[in-house]
Order: sequence, then C-alpha cells, then structure tokens
Amino acid sequence: MLVFGKSTLEIDDYRGAANRAYYAIYHAIRGVIAFDGVEFRKHSGNISYFRQKYIATGIFDKSLSDIITISSDARSGSDYDDFFIISKDEVKQQIANSEIALSSIKKYLEEKERE
Repeated sequence: MLVFGKSTLEIDDYRGAANRAYYAIYHAIRGVIAFDGVEFRKHSGNISYFRQKYIATGIFDKSLSDIITISSDARSGSDYDDFFIISKDEVKQQIANSEIALSSIKKYLEEKERE
C-alpha cells in the first residue's frame, strides 16, 4: 500500500514525511465520514466525529485513536514549531502507524462498498 511520507523520508525530509503521514490518515478519515454526509471545517471536528462515531462504538480499534493523536502532534510540530525535531526512527514509526490506519480504513471502506 502506498503511504505518503515514504518519498520525503528517503530524501531526509523528516518534517515533511511526518506531515504527509498525518494527512494520509486525515484524508482517509474524511473519506469514512463522507458516507455519513458530514464534513467539518476544522481537522479537530472531523477527527472528533470519527472518534465518537467510529472508534468509541467499536467499528475501529481504540488504538487508532492513539495513532491519530501521535500523528497529529507530529504534524503540528512539524508545521508550526520552528524548533521541532523529529528523528528518522520517529518518522518511520509515523509511516508504520499510517499504514496500520490506512489498512484498517481501507478494509472498512471495502466492506462498506459491498453493502
């Protein structure tokens, strides 16, 4: 599965890779909640809705909430904190987490499509 962030990792753009890994998850979440006919203007609204409707109800594993938080924190630091430092190993973990999230969301969407 293609995950955004790998190509930026390969050129040692760790902040960019963290950003791309987050956005891969974020846009996948938006794809899920689009089935409900909702979209929020802010990231926090989309994520909060996803957590309430899909994670708290058991549709997705609770570990996905932690992945979202860690990824969001890394993206915020990468984008807005001039002194934020993220290591190559941390970015590799971000990418691995995004692969876990995307795999889970892809499976859900494929099942939804069959309905």
